[in-house]
Amino acid sequence: MPIVEITKAVREMSDGQALEVLATDLAFKLDVEAWSRRTGHSIESLEEGPVLRALIRIHK
Repeated sequence: MPIVEITKAVREMSDGQALEVLATDLAFKLDVEAWSRRTGHSIESLEEGPVLRALIRIHK
């Protein structure tokens, strides 16, 4: 449930802050891309491997 956890974390963050997310869920890449489009936060990097790593920039 990385997207649920991301949504909770973003509530406590300020504009311009970055959030690093690590996930092993194979659907995470598609989920975080859709979430980004829906919320307006940007994905600065998305690294694939055994552990997916996303760096998300918060825009409020």
